Amino acid sequence: MSDDDNIFLATGDPVADVARWLAETLQMTPVEEEPDNRLIRLRGPARSADGSVVLTVRPNGYVNADPDEEAQAIDRYPIDIDVWYAEQTDEELQTMEARLVFDELVETRPDTPILLSHNLSTLTAAHLPGKGTHYFDPAPSLDEPDLEKWQPWVIS
Repeated sequence: MSDDDNIFLATGDPVADVARWLAETLQMTPVEEEPDNRLIRLRGPARSADGSVVLTVRPNGYVNADPDEEAQAIDRYPIDIDVWYAEQTDEELQTMEARLVFDELVETRPDTPILLSHNLSTLTAAHLPGKGTHYFDPAPSLDEPDLEKWQPWVIS
């Protein structure tokens, strides 16, 4: 089973604008685009190894909008960026590349709340403007049972 790493942004920008920013910031090229701009895939150089990274930028489809349901750390983050190391199955390298992309996005857009998630189950890191960036160790779940651990670091 391969790992999955996602970066979530709290921005009102549409997917196309976020993809343009990512392409410029990370030196990436669009390789796939749905006609309605609801999904844009970018490819660019890996940061820590030979090869390339693919980002899939889309609306966050994992949001739990029902207030009667359990809260998730990602509920207020409307943009989902799936990060994939494209050259081989190397879960450690995949996780490192996602972390490096996260760090670069935080550095270039410190005014934007950003989360880094692993396997859509744990919260690896969070950036909150005015508060800074926090790397969780151990990583809490994205779900309400770990709310006390992540709530100070996410928008609500």
